[in-house]
Amino acid sequence: SMGAVAVESVPETPRNLRLIDRWTLSSVLLAALVALPVLTVIGLALESTGDIWQHLLSTSLPRYIRNTLYLMLGVGVAVCVLGISTAWLVTMCRFPGRRVFEWLLLLPLAMPAYVIAYAYTDFLEYAGVVQEVLRAFFGWQSARDYWFPEVRSLGGAIIFMGFVLYPYVYLLTRAAFLEQSVSMIEASRVLGRGPWHTFFSVSLPSVRPAIAVGLALALMETLNDFGTVDYFAVETLTVGIFDVWLGMGNLAGGAQIAVVMMLFVIGLITLEQISRRHQRYYQPASTRLKQLPAYPLVGWQRIAATGVCFVPVLVGFVVPVLVLGELAWVYFDASWTPAFRTYVLNSCLLSVAAALLALLVAIVIAYARRLKGSRVLKLATRIASLGYALPGAVLAIGIIVPFAAFDNALDAWMRAQLGISTGLLLSGTVTAIVFAYVVRFLAIALGQVEASLEKISPSMDMAARTLGYGAGETFVRYHAPLIRGGLFTALMIVFVDCMKELPATLILRPFNFDTLATHVYEFASDEMLGEAALGSLTIVIVGLLPVLLLTRMIAKSRNGGPDQPTRSAPMASVA
Repeated sequence: SMGAVAVESVPETPRNLRLIDRWTLSSVLLAALVALPVLTVIGLALESTGDIWQHLLSTSLPRYIRNTLYLMLGVGVAVCVLGISTAWLVTMCRFPGRRVFEWLLLLPLAMPAYVIAYAYTDFLEYAGVVQEVLRAFFGWQSARDYWFPEVRSLGGAIIFMGFVLYPYVYLLTRAAFLEQSVSMIEASRVLGRGPWHTFFSVSLPSVRPAIAVGLALALMETLNDFGTVDYFAVETLTVGIFDVWLGMGNLAGGAQIAVVMMLFVIGLITLEQISRRHQRYYQPASTRLKQLPAYPLVGWQRIAATGVCFVPVLVGFVVPVLVLGELAWVYFDASWTPAFRTYVLNSCLLSVAAALLALLVAIVIAYARRLKGSRVLKLATRIASLGYALPGAVLAIGIIVPFAAFDNALDAWMRAQLGISTGLLLSGTVTAIVFAYVVRFLAIALGQVEASLEKISPSMDMAARTLGYGAGETFVRYHAPLIRGGLFTALMIVFVDCMKELPATLILRPFNFDTLATHVYEFASDEMLGEAALGSLTIVIVGLLPVLLLTRMIAKSRNGGPDQPTRSAPMASVA
């Protein structure tokens, strides 16, 4: 796994001792900044009064927890069924279109869950295309004449989230299937076992760790989701934070729900780490020397395999894009306004700023760890990666409290000393949003930078030292040009994730400030799906960037190049 490998330390020279300490210090300070929101939330929950707990426990908290568990359970089953079956088919079977499906199956990654929720609501509701066709076909007059499942429900949320989150499991499981032991599969064949038996007794046990990592990532996204569950009126813990804090003005209550969410997250990280530990034992040494034996499918099997791979792409990408495309076309004149262009610009500027900052911080931490693989730095790396596991709403609480406290203290001091009011410098500006993005997506950049640096031999550092270059100069002159591709990948993925982030942006944005995501959310909340379509489509198109990058990686891996699912990076650096 990327980032989880111990980085080889480069021997130090006395000339560089002082500098290395500077690197260590910077890393520790940056990690402390990232840890600030986590510590704030825990502090808030501890200091708040007991009667809030009593009140929450006797009213809404059990309902929030129950719904969150049901949602995670449902999405967990859905992503495993979709992700594992498709990964097995494209790696182990031969059927028409297999090569194309290898990358088509990644497309739903570009679709945020809240966008697919809006698209299908429009498509499947009473006035939507599907029910209109059914009424015309069967001659039904009104909703009383027939039964149609309620789209905006817990079941709907599970299905649509399953169809956009399965690529996490698919990506990692596919990579693991490609690395499984050929001799074990051949032995199973010699014993006369068919594909089914081989799948359950040989292949599935060997990829269990990869499935668990993909599942943990998908469930973290499920926990973070606000747009879908809010729109479908499913009261999960995230919705609870918004209700209790912003609805009832009770910050301490919100913080306590946030702590409950953090317990869920710790559970997921633990699951993921245990799986990684097992991974070490599963990976056979001589894996890729021989070609994996493939099962040629015949007759109806071929049609079934093509169908199984086509459905997730159709439901998770093609249909919502067509629905949004049609709506965006119809409502284009109403949507393409100067305000809309401002939202696009806002989103781009915030995301670029956050991506560059995250990359910078990731380079400092990863490079410090390369120079001096001490325990302190290992811990700093872990802490810096924690943000990815924090749902946006939890992160927002952890940021707004210290920022507001700083603003108020500074304002009071400036008034007393100089008679000037500084206002809300941090909490009332976009600074808070950029900070939230950096904290939340730093792990992605960190995993990517560490993985790139690991490929550079320590002897290069030694050579640069001999020439009298310091650590910083060595990085700029020698390392940076070599890991340019990895740095660009990190930048792009963080940029796209920032564009899609909704809960943290909703809470932290200054008055009258909108991004694409909040603009889409607000129109959809007002049942104006037509006006939300252009913005939704824009987010999806931007989201295709990393997907195209991953498809290039898959093509490379097929030609014997390195196969790295970039998305496993965040968890790798937490691990």
